[in-house]
Amino acid sequence: MTKRNISRTDSDRTQSRRKPSFGLAGVRIAAQRDKNLRFTALLHHVSEERLLNCFKSVNRNAAAGVDEITWAMYREDLLGNISRLHERIHKGRYRAVPSRRVYIPKPDGGKRPLGIAALEDKLVQMALCDVLNCIYEVDFMGFSYGFRKGRNQHQALDALSVGIYRKRVSHVLDADIRGFFDNIDHEWMLKFLGHRIGDKRVLRLISKWLRAGVLENGVRIDTKTGTPQGSGISPLLANIYLHYALDLWVEAWRRHGSRGSVVYVRYCDDFVVGFERQSDAEVFQKALQVRLNKFGLSLHPQKTRLIRFGVFAFRQCQQLGLGKPETFDFLGFTHICAKTWRNKKFTIKRVTIKKRFAAKLRAIRNELWDRRHEPVLVQAKWLRSVIQGHMNYYAVPGNGYRIEAFGELARKHWIRALRRRSQTHNFSYKRFARFAEQWIPRVRIIHPYPSVRFDVMYSR
Repeated sequence: MTKRNISRTDSDRTQSRRKPSFGLAGVRIAAQRDKNLRFTALLHHVSEERLLNCFKSVNRNAAAGVDEITWAMYREDLLGNISRLHERIHKGRYRAVPSRRVYIPKPDGGKRPLGIAALEDKLVQMALCDVLNCIYEVDFMGFSYGFRKGRNQHQALDALSVGIYRKRVSHVLDADIRGFFDNIDHEWMLKFLGHRIGDKRVLRLISKWLRAGVLENGVRIDTKTGTPQGSGISPLLANIYLHYALDLWVEAWRRHGSRGSVVYVRYCDDFVVGFERQSDAEVFQKALQVRLNKFGLSLHPQKTRLIRFGVFAFRQCQQLGLGKPETFDFLGFTHICAKTWRNKKFTIKRVTIKKRFAAKLRAIRNELWDRRHEPVLVQAKWLRSVIQGHMNYYAVPGNGYRIEAFGELARKHWIRALRRRSQTHNFSYKRFARFAEQWIPRVRIIHPYPSVRFDVMYSR
């Protein structure tokens, strides 16, 4: 049992005048104690042990960057590579490599540009994110949910539904920032970081990543603005940028500029604002555009709408004979003003966005067509994981019809693919139903009602 006492601790074994070091926990405590404190020594927390832990958490099957070094290749001399990388970082000889530009399809038919960083860049970015998160998780506002530890999309959806339902909301601003990741101003980004980061070595590292550029079709493209999506530090930088450019301003406007209730929920660059008064909504929309223009951002004119929404808007539309209020999309769900089936009370119904619903089924059909000659058990395991993953996100109360339709249509695509394995198939639907019942998960609602989960997490 005494062998357990051999491990080294951060505190001295005897009385000493030296202040004990608590590592990142000490950074978090200091950031929480003083919200105006600037940290002048942070890079020493990017240690060899932290870099090694980051390597273990990297996806070993991820695509390689421009240096074409994979996870398996780097592991062959892991300790030596980590030691040399740590030495280059602390001696100032580390150089960022351009990201490799790839495009992935978007649900609306467009393409989203992604930047695949080199493996060593991923390790350093992940290690520095661990350090910076200890500072900025204390500063970030409660209504920010995107890419934060312990927070997810469903918490943002719950907060939005509860806020609209319990506050006197009658208008909703569904806002979208045009090309946010491509238009982040580097000068403003470094100024925002300077409010809390006084370590010039850390700021120099981040500046290297911002200016590294991207490699597309063998041609290096300089990036004077923006940060490539897909890099490990981009989500944190996006949250820091919007924290200073948007969140603090919205909180101040909500406290001092509005005359009624205001509900605000943000997930990265997607945010929704609910208002009690229409005059507040109109003034806020104009001021928001001016505020974003100051920092090189702008609202998307086609995707930004101010609509009637909420319990009071629902009653007004019924009294005026205007039908139901308009709907808006947020985080994969279409939000609809509706009534409960049993008590006929107002509720916010959330259903899967039609475009995403159709796009996912189209992708399943194409994949099953390509897999039709694989063993049936292999196909069954793949389809089971896809349907289960879809339910894990979209199986919320009120979305039962879309979930059941998704499972049924996926089964139809599967039996069609199985029957095309041969021109003389003998795969009857009854036989297929028994097989699908064994392998395909039963469609059911997984998530609780928004108010139930919200009240548990925020009991105050």
